[in-house]
Amino acid sequence: MSELIPPTVNHTTHPAHTHTNDRELVRYSDEDLAEFREIIEKKLEATRKELAYYQDQIKRFADDAESKMTGQESGAGTLEKEYLNQMAARQTQFIKNLENALIRIKNKTYGICRVTSKLIPKDRLRAVPHATLSIEGKNMEKRNPTINGGV
Repeated sequence: MSELIPPTVNHTTHPAHTHTNDRELVRYSDEDLAEFREIIEKKLEATRKELAYYQDQIKRFADDAESKMTGQESGAGTLEKEYLNQMAARQTQFIKNLENALIRIKNKTYGICRVTSKLIPKDRLRAVPHATLSIEGKNMEKRNPTINGGV
């Protein structure tokens, strides 16, 4: 079975260029995608550990006899519980974003800005591996919130 995108031109440093119906498509090489997959998998592992920590803290907080005061929690305890729940929610969302990035790698669409359709710079992807927007795309979306369903 043939790939939808022909083999890459240069597997080391340059993005792959292909032509389809007079339109040039650009994507990262398989080697680049493998590098990004490794980065994302490491971040996923660390994030899942952090989520497990927060979930454990939430469970301990709930099981703690001191937090079960006559139906009312102390102000500090409420803040701590709220903080733990927020952090757990953030980690859960980050995991979803990283998992979606892995799907884009599998589909060979990873690193393509969803606004400009240009490659997102490698340095940005290394820093924010779940990014779907280049800085240019992000700025365009801020100026015109209707682009790609932006807020």
